[in-house]
Amino acid sequence: MYTIAKRFSFSASHMIGGLPAHHPCARLHGHNYEVEIVLQSAELDPVGFVRDYREFSALKEFIDDTLDHRHLNEVFGHDRTTSEVIAKWLYDWCRARWPEVAAVRVSETPKTWAEYRP
Repeated sequence: MYTIAKRFSFSASHMIGGLPAHHPCARLHGHNYEVEIVLQSAELDPVGFVRDYREFSALKEFIDDTLDHRHLNEVFGHDRTTSEVIAKWLYDWCRARWPEVAAVRVSETPKTWAEYRP
């Protein structure tokens, strides 16, 4: 199995609902997010790629246009804007374009990440 990955970044604010008022994530705050898309394939294309990295410019555009410097509660239309929810949402977007997508990771801080992998 061949595995490739590419990383993207964006900055955004959010507030997570359902938490006690004293929880820091219940307050308006922001992160410099990192997103990693992971693709896997048993076969390579005729050039020797799982997928040409240049194709992921569509994901960069989507992230820049939809998430970067946005308030995620407004983007998603709800207040459950956790990294887990964002990872699944981005996985679904990517999977519709690239069937080799195996997982999407979203990191809010250098020491934490959430991954959606079916």
